[in-house]
Parts: sequence; structure tokens; C-alpha cells
Amino acid sequence: MKKYIFPIIIALSALSVSASAAFYSVYGLSKLFAGASLQVIIMAGSLEVAKLVTASLLYQYWKQINNFLKVYLTIACLVLMIITSAGIYGFLSGAYQSTATQSEIVSKELAVIEMKRTRFEEKREELKTEKLQLNTSVTDLRLSLSNPSQVQYIDRESGQLITTTSSSARRALKKELDIAVKERDTMALQLEVVTDSISKLDISVLNKEINNEAEMELGPLKYISDLTGKPMAQIINWLLLLIIFVFDPLAIALVISANFAFNRIKSKEKKLYTKKNWIDENQNTKTKKGNVVNQPKKEQPQKKETKPNGGKIKELEKEIKKVGESGMIEKRREEKRINLQSQIDELKKEDDDLTIIY
Repeated sequence: MKKYIFPIIIALSALSVSASAAFYSVYGLSKLFAGASLQVIIMAGSLEVAKLVTASLLYQYWKQINNFLKVYLTIACLVLMIITSAGIYGFLSGAYQSTATQSEIVSKELAVIEMKRTRFEEKREELKTEKLQLNTSVTDLRLSLSNPSQVQYIDRESGQLITTTSSSARRALKKELDIAVKERDTMALQLEVVTDSISKLDISVLNKEINNEAEMELGPLKYISDLTGKPMAQIINWLLLLIIFVFDPLAIALVISANFAFNRIKSKEKKLYTKKNWIDENQNTKTKKGNVVNQPKKEQPQKKETKPNGGKIKELEKEIKKVGESGMIEKRREEKRINLQSQIDELKKEDDDLTIIY
């Protein structure tokens, strides 16, 4: 049972890679031809199964099938591999495009919010300037009205300080002070509203950045893009090409490897079965009582061993002799001799395993 473990692992790996490649390919092709997605899924699924069967058939019966069929099936298998790779490329590129589009939408929303925030910042600076001017005016007016007997103020046209005891001038300055105070209070409320708006925009930007899962998914790609100085679209294109060049060809290679592994086990079992049958036929038979009854005595033929690799061993021994007589340098001659001797040892070991004495 142990001898089947690794071939079974190869077969399971081949099936898993083939199934995942088929799923991504069929799904990707159905998205490319969305108008007839069900029909495309049925067609692509059957072609995926046929591709694996074709690869196994070519390996199992390569020497038996005729050249025309051999060429056609090989070309068909290669074309199906290209179609599968195209479907996988379409599926993965569509997934990336969906994430990239979502990230672009969030980026545009953040840009709009940032634009609003800039406008509010400008408005706040204007309000701060106006409030400062009003504070200065209020301070000057209060200073002018601080003396109960006379009033001092600066003439706007001449810019000179004027001192007067006129009650009408005092009333005018007091009215102007009231207006300035009222405008300052109104300005303070507007400034508070603008500041609150800026704070809300900051919180909105923070929430969008935290909840931007698309940006998190594209983070490694952006890092590679910054590291290489290449556009992110080019980086993802390279990555997709690497994936599709490995995905389906690996599935086909594993299918062929699984066929090879199981065929190797079958050939070994066939040799052992043949040897066992020959030994059983030449063993003594037993009676029903358990007494051993020998077969009729025959002339014992001279023991003779069959060694399938005997001819190869002799040829290699001749090669060793030629190497010893050659004019090669000592190191090269020794390496050649060791290599040939190792081949001889392997052939002798194989003969010992398969030797039949008769």
C-alpha cells in the first residue's frame, strides 16, 4: 500500500490544480461572454475535462495512435491550455479591476471632501481676519466713550484724532459700538459653524480611510509600484502573466506525472506476478492429508541463470578496459571508470532482482 501513497498524492494534486484552474477559467469566460453565460459554462467545462483526458491519452498511447491524430490532439491540448489561461486572466483581471474601481471611487470622494475642507479653511481665515478687525474697532470705540465729559475719535478721511464734547457725536459712537459688537458676535457664531464643519469633514475623511478595504487590498501592489517605479497596472499585468503561465501547464504536467507513477507501479507488479507464477508451478503439490508428494523425478538439468543485462555489463566492462588503456589524464580516466562501474553495479543489482533459475 505504501507504494501507492506518493502516486495518489500526485493524482490528488493534479485534480486540485486542474479543478481550480477549470473553475477560474470557466467563471472568467462566462464573464467575458455574459450574454450566454450558462452556455459558456457548459462548453468550457466539457472542454476542460476533455483536455485532461487528451493529455492522459497522449501519454498512454503515444506509440499506438497514428501521426495525424497525435498532431491534432497535441495542438488541441495546447489551444485548450491557452483558452484556460485566457479565462484565468480574465477572472483575475476582473477581480483586480473591481477592487481598483472601488478604490478610485473612494479616492474621488476623499478629493471632494478635501476640496470642501479647503474652502472652509479659507472661509475661516476670512472670518478670523474680520473678527480681529471688529475687535479692534470695538476696543477703539469703548476707549473713545470711556471719558464721560468728552469724546475722542479718529477721523476716517483725515486720520487725525478729534476731541469733542458733542452729545450727538457720543450717541453716534455708541450706536456704532453696538453695531460693531453685534457684528462681532455674529462673526463668532459663523466662525464656530465653519470650525464645526471642518471637524465633521475631518471625521468623514478618517472614517472613509479606515473603511477603505480596497485600498488595503491594493497596498502591497502600491508598495511594489513605488519600489519599482512602474505603474500599478503594469505590475498587476506582470503578476497575472506569471500566474497563468504556471497554473494550467502545471495541471497538465501533474496529470502526466500521475499517469507515469501508476504505470511504473503496474509494470513492477507485472514482473513480480510473472516470477511468482513460475515459482508456484514448480513447487511440490500437497495431498489432502497434508503429506508432500513429489513430482515424478526428472533429469535435473544443469542450473542456468538468465541475466537480461548480461550483454550490457560486458560492453561496459570493455569500456572500462578501453578507458584504462586510453591516453586521458588520470583524474578524467578515474571519473570515467567510476561512472561506468556504478552503471555495472546497478545492472547487476537489477539482474539479481529479476534472475530466474531453471
